[in-house]
Amino acid sequence: MNSEQSNQPDQAYVIKEKLAQLEATLLSQNPGMKSLLQEIHKALKADPDVVTLLTETECSILVRGLKKQTATEIATKSLGASRKKAMNKMTVADL
Repeated sequence: MNSEQSNQPDQAYVIKEKLAQLEATLLSQNPGMKSLLQEIHKALKADPDVVTLLTETECSILVRGLKKQTATEIATKSLGASRKKAMNKMTVADL
């Protein structure tokens, strides 16, 4: 076992702990959310393989934190589909 593999569980634990703190921050409207997101980003960037160890719930916490911090809403519906339908209905006369 190389040192990189033995370090991975520790890194995963640290990230999961920070995700738990992030969830608590989301619930309490704590201003420390920005620094938590930065720490999680730094840790994931240092060891991207840890992402595969995160549960769907933990990924959801991270996404909720990012949405709140950036005041961004993620689209749930594609606009491209309706546009494509309109193009399918076009005829030579429309050109």
